[in-house]
Amino acid sequence: MNNLSFFFVFCLLATLSHAIELDFCVGDPSLPRGPQGYACKDPAKVTTDDFVYTGFRGEKTPNNVFGNNVTLAFSDVFPAFNGLGISMARLDFAVGGVIPVHSHRTSEVLILVKGSIIAGFIDTTNTAYYKRLEVGDVMVFPQAMLHFQINVGKTPATAFVSLNGANPALQLTPTALFAGNLPADIAQKITLLSKNEVMRMKRIFGTA
Repeated sequence: MNNLSFFFVFCLLATLSHAIELDFCVGDPSLPRGPQGYACKDPAKVTTDDFVYTGFRGEKTPNNVFGNNVTLAFSDVFPAFNGLGISMARLDFAVGGVIPVHSHRTSEVLILVKGSIIAGFIDTTNTAYYKRLEVGDVMVFPQAMLHFQINVGKTPATAFVSLNGANPALQLTPTALFAGNLPADIAQKITLLSKNEVMRMKRIFGTA
């Protein structure tokens, strides 16, 4: 075995041995977050409650301009996800509510549990894949694709999503363009909107 092959095998074994060193790594959000997530909580202090998340209980009232309420279960609020490469969220829609165009660093799978929505994504060739979903339907949104959901039913709707990353991030396109510190003249140029339209959007987000 040459030196390069030996080095490769050594690195592989080292990685595997590290991966199985612990049964789990419940994160400790009181410590700084690194590229691989949070440092592990002392296993002696881990309890069953660390593996249970109750934030999805009860009714969720849509509370923003989009008519939705998103309850995130990422590793910062559910530390048991730390190191497992998964996370979840609950999506609640008012009648006519939407989850606007957004993206994550990860792929996403959605299951609809109440109501009726149109869900879809747009790929890098600008082809849109969308469908009306009914209760029990599941849809997948590939990694980093722009995607959206719209409540098209006559009642509120609820869905749950799972993502293949403990911290998948969430970037809403309208918020990124109009709710941050991007100057109005730049937003106008890159969106082809008029100045009045840009200012209307910024007023909606309270940044005009």
